[in-house]
Amino acid sequence: MATSTKKPVKAQPVRVMPYSMLVGQTQLKLALEISYIASRIGGVLLSGQRGTGKSTVVRAFSYMVHGGLPVTIPINATEDRVVGGWDLRELFKAKPVEQVGLIEEAHGKLLYIDEVNLLDDHIVNIILDVTSTGILVIQREGRDAKKDVGFTLVGTMNPSEGGLRPQLLDRFALMVDVITEPPDVRSEILQVVLDYDAAIALEKAGQTGGPLKKLEDKREEDKLRKAELDKAKASFPNVVLPPDVAEACVRISSAIQAEGHRGDYVMAMAARAKAALRGVKTAEMSDLIKVAPLSLQHRRSGILPTGGALWSDEDDAMIHQLLDALAQGGEKKTS
Repeated sequence: MATSTKKPVKAQPVRVMPYSMLVGQTQLKLALEISYIASRIGGVLLSGQRGTGKSTVVRAFSYMVHGGLPVTIPINATEDRVVGGWDLRELFKAKPVEQVGLIEEAHGKLLYIDEVNLLDDHIVNIILDVTSTGILVIQREGRDAKKDVGFTLVGTMNPSEGGLRPQLLDRFALMVDVITEPPDVRSEILQVVLDYDAAIALEKAGQTGGPLKKLEDKREEDKLRKAELDKAKASFPNVVLPPDVAEACVRISSAIQAEGHRGDYVMAMAARAKAALRGVKTAEMSDLIKVAPLSLQHRRSGILPTGGALWSDEDDAMIHQLLDALAQGGEKKTS
């Protein structure tokens, strides 16, 4: 009897562009880093047209900080696939086997929802509840369980294909309007992509060359960046938000006409995370300026149904004027 001589198929390495190699989209990167440092802050929503690099940045970030691609929720995901249920292949056996849901699979990783605006609202609500509480409650099909789950949630959407209800928008801690970069940055992005393609071709062929050396250097930079983020994550609980900065959070939210109180809390958390990223123990007004758009633009009164509210230069100027006025008021009180 002849034996098979076929060799097992060797798994191909996952090739993801290093995070440190990416050009532009600074707000997107900042939002991802804040959500990693302040893990309980909540999800990140990336709203932008197709082809603006949303998925590329998310995959690169996930690979850098978690060592693998994100766990992805498909658009047609059912509740039992997301929360967990019984393995149908084992259902009629003496002892049915539980099937772990995607939420539980994402524990300690990044959970990614592409085109979250097209996912069933009920499923989105479940995921956002777990994001904010850190607890997955399973009460279905005769099961009653609670599990501690922690992950970084990132959702993307194309506003031209419809939006999220305001209630769901508000549940996302941070939002980024991902826009097409200006021509000079686009030229740099194109060159980076070409260099990456050339490096991968050399790597596959077992050759060496300039582009491959640059790719290897960027992979090393990713390791250093992850170490910086882990250091910031560890120091985050000890970062202080001074009373005047906390007061500024409330004043900024009111000036921007943000609906509800969640924006105040998110901005305070994000400012502390930004301070931790800078390696300091006290959040400052400058941190608020950086995180205010991410925290408030999707909570302001009159937001478009598509989630397409933009943060303008006038908004930035208003915040600077407000903070200057608060600073002058504080000086008068102490004089």
